[in-house]
Amino acid sequence: MDNDETKIEVKDFGFYYGAVKVLSDISMDIKKNSITAIIGPSGCGKSTFLRTFNRMNELLPGTKVEGEVIVDGVNIYKDSIDVVDLRKRVGMVFQRPNPFPKTIYENVTYGPRLHKKYSKSQLDSIVEDSLKRSALWNEVKHKLNTNAMDLSGGQQQRLCIARLLAVNPEIILMDEPASALDPISTQKIEDLIDELKENYTIIIVTHNMQQAARVSQKAAFLLTEKIGEPAILVEYGDTNKIFTNPKDKRTEDYITGRFG
Repeated sequence: MDNDETKIEVKDFGFYYGAVKVLSDISMDIKKNSITAIIGPSGCGKSTFLRTFNRMNELLPGTKVEGEVIVDGVNIYKDSIDVVDLRKRVGMVFQRPNPFPKTIYENVTYGPRLHKKYSKSQLDSIVEDSLKRSALWNEVKHKLNTNAMDLSGGQQQRLCIARLLAVNPEIILMDEPASALDPISTQKIEDLIDELKENYTIIIVTHNMQQAARVSQKAAFLLTEKIGEPAILVEYGDTNKIFTNPKDKRTEDYITGRFG
């Protein structure tokens, strides 16, 4: 697996909600098949930045972007980009598990069925493969026709990951995917994230410093210096470096708990 290949380039990126600028002048490269953690205090725009990679922010009125976000050499903010196709390639896992109130089987096949027609045996195989890749198959293989809402929180979150994998994304965005889970479920999600990087490029927002240190190869520290000012990228680099020998005093202050 070639980890030196750049998958995403962010160039001079800025973002506005209406007249309010919330992100300013962010530039960074993200390697293929790697895990990048976005860290920073609450309210500094981490989730907003995460949603720029699949253009989910546009679901709110009055948003505007500056700069470029380039995926595989193409600026995803060009007018010609098919946003539905983009969101298939760039999947998202949310903070709280959000399975559909349908069976486990229907949850996993929902996405593939939207995009094309499959035979029953093809769907069976997609379900088994996606549930295996999300480390859930052995727990649910005998009850695929039960309601997904009956699963535990940790199982629901892994089901949401399986639902995402079923449409073959290239990039997975995770917005604090374990913050609503107990420690054992959190451990399973972290182990799963580590396995998924073999085949996917993953960007995770987390407020948990230990989690960022455990799961990511690169970390990006966002900070809003004053209320009303946009967030900036203070530091971006190898996770161990950022956690053990940060270049910027502000990064060190945040990581050692002096603020945030």
